[in-house]
Amino acid sequence: MSLNSPTLLNQESHRGFKKKIECLKNPESQTTSSLQDNPLQNLQIASHEVLEKAQKSGRSKCPKCGSSRMFYCYSCYVPVETVPTKQIPVVKLPLKIDIIKHPNENDGKSTAVHAKLLAAEDVMIYTYPCIPEYEEKRHEMVLIFPGPNSISLKDLGLHLQRNTKKNVRGEDDDSTAEPLLKQARIESEQQNINECKANKSEGTGLKKIIFIDSTWNQTNKIITDERLQGLLQIELKTRKTCFWRHQKGKPDTYLSTIEAIYYFLVDYHQEVLKEKYKGQYDNLLFFYSFMYTLIKNARSSTRKE
Repeated sequence: MSLNSPTLLNQESHRGFKKKIECLKNPESQTTSSLQDNPLQNLQIASHEVLEKAQKSGRSKCPKCGSSRMFYCYSCYVPVETVPTKQIPVVKLPLKIDIIKHPNENDGKSTAVHAKLLAAEDVMIYTYPCIPEYEEKRHEMVLIFPGPNSISLKDLGLHLQRNTKKNVRGEDDDSTAEPLLKQARIESEQQNINECKANKSEGTGLKKIIFIDSTWNQTNKIITDERLQGLLQIELKTRKTCFWRHQKGKPDTYLSTIEAIYYFLVDYHQEVLKEKYKGQYDNLLFFYSFMYTLIKNARSSTRKE
């Protein structure tokens, strides 16, 4: 579904759209009173009409496995029969995404499935310990996870340059090659480094982002896996979660999986690609925003009673 579709919710005036952009650029503005009620209200998200109808109809069958589900099948990553695929937005991402899911993570409660449903061509989900080998292409990847060695997204461009240099210099030298051939290769490598420096986005060397889908108390087993060692880590420090299952004792900057994916891409678009953000990835929160509103309204009704 196009972002320019007439079915988009919250058709914003110029003033409203400007306010939304300012909010994304300055996360602290999320503390304003209007966004405290619904921090997702100004996003360019496709109409939830199809989900509202499905909710009234109740659970439906998965077209693949036949299981009874609400809205989508979290095992097959497809909408149920009462949710036509054509009415679900499709989001194209600038990078490939791998999600490593803890085996004990509750599939029905995980928001990682949202990313696969909405950006199927760019997202892969793996259940630990069955994960890819990343060693040969570590210089093209980053892991989104907080830690003592993690960096901010603003510093990503510089680190990508360094990793590119290390990768080029780390290639095996052929000491038996003819001097002219060796010199040609050295000149070619230097040209690649210079092109990397001159590249406006400083992000063309990055191809894949890795996320861990797990409760924070279960992440240690995955993050210490030797296959993830040596990956550049990024921590999203400026965004605050509005997840309804926020874990007690953890800071509000610890995001749900779909929030982390969304906010990383928004910040990457602005900080690394240096391009104006126009809502390209807002539909990643299509299911999330609907459920957020649903749960918020249910809790409000309970308090009134």
